[in-house]
Amino acid sequence: MNMMAAIGVALTALRVNALRSFLAILGVIFGVMAVITTVSLADGASQAVQDQISSLGSNSLNIRAGSNNRGGRRGGAGSGTPFSSDDVDAMRNQVDVVVAASGTIDGAVTAVVDGVNWPTQITGVHPDYLEIRDWTVSDGRMFSVVDVDRSSRVAVLGQTVADELFPSGGAIGASVRLNSQPFEIIGILSERGQSSFGQDQDDIIMAPISTVRSRVVGYSRAGVRDPVQRVWVKIAAGEDMDYATEELENFLRVLRGIDPGDDDDFQVRNFAEFITAFRATETVMGLLLAVAGLITLIVGGIGIMNVMLVSVTERTREIGLRLAIGARRADIRNQFLIESVVLCSVGGVLGLLFGLGLALSIEQFAPALGVNLNVAVKPTIALVAIGASTLVGVLFGFYPAHQASRLDPITALRHE
Repeated sequence: MNMMAAIGVALTALRVNALRSFLAILGVIFGVMAVITTVSLADGASQAVQDQISSLGSNSLNIRAGSNNRGGRRGGAGSGTPFSSDDVDAMRNQVDVVVAASGTIDGAVTAVVDGVNWPTQITGVHPDYLEIRDWTVSDGRMFSVVDVDRSSRVAVLGQTVADELFPSGGAIGASVRLNSQPFEIIGILSERGQSSFGQDQDDIIMAPISTVRSRVVGYSRAGVRDPVQRVWVKIAAGEDMDYATEELENFLRVLRGIDPGDDDDFQVRNFAEFITAFRATETVMGLLLAVAGLITLIVGGIGIMNVMLVSVTERTREIGLRLAIGARRADIRNQFLIESVVLCSVGGVLGLLFGLGLALSIEQFAPALGVNLNVAVKPTIALVAIGASTLVGVLFGFYPAHQASRLDPITALRHE
């Protein structure tokens, strides 16, 4: 019996017992569906997190002051002596691995244009900030070092703010009041969209850090001239981030007069470390999902074996008749083996379709619960799922098929 004929016989036998066949493959369907759903959502979440981290800027480090300690009480992170704009210039000019540096000061403002108002966030930065964050200006220009030195009242709007205040366009050159302070709009930032945490990255206004410090948020710290809340630096392309971090930390210890052996009074965050840690966690989760899927498929395979053994018993006379008219034992074995493989393959395809449908449904309805989820379906995962279900058919169908091929024709013909 050739392969196509064997497949035809197998499909006929499965169609005759359609309900039993469907019940037999439920375990395979649920196993593949669970793997496809969880892996698709996990891959989507992984990509979203990596995009979020990448949006912080490639090869970037974030620096903030550490905790203060007064009277035995420790303040929170950032409560220690802050960095200053002079410190930012020193990092930019004196650390070889640093190609750009910017301080930041954040605050909440209400932007008003001709009676239209929009509450948003303002961030005071140095001109290097866009280079560090891999951001660009889509219209107009970014403010310059001269604007920072003069504390110029100029602003660059995020796309969301521009659309809300100037729905008809014409923002460049217009005036906007930020907490009652007039600012000239000189640029519009390129659109970045929502972060993986649902935050609108375009709902922002940027202005010279000196202007924001003195005219908008009034940020000051005793004993520190021109303080900044945080510092962002960009490391030269090709530099090892661990080495660059160590170089910067050594420079900051000297800059802030920290004696050897004393703890740092600042924190340097390397976002590449977040990616590494996330990938390690992702690997562990992937292994757990693989094990869970494998267990479910094994349970489904046991069900397939049970059904195939029942099928062999019910079709004993048929097997004896085939052997009596010249069928080889290999033909009998292949017939039942193909039935098992077809069962599991159909279960794998149905599980794949149901899994994708469930994942897409979760993605669609998740925002109603305040959660943003993305589905990322990799073709390799689909192929592996189908391949795994087919392999289950081979492994768990071989024993019933072998038992069928070993039947004695005369005994089989006498079977009632």
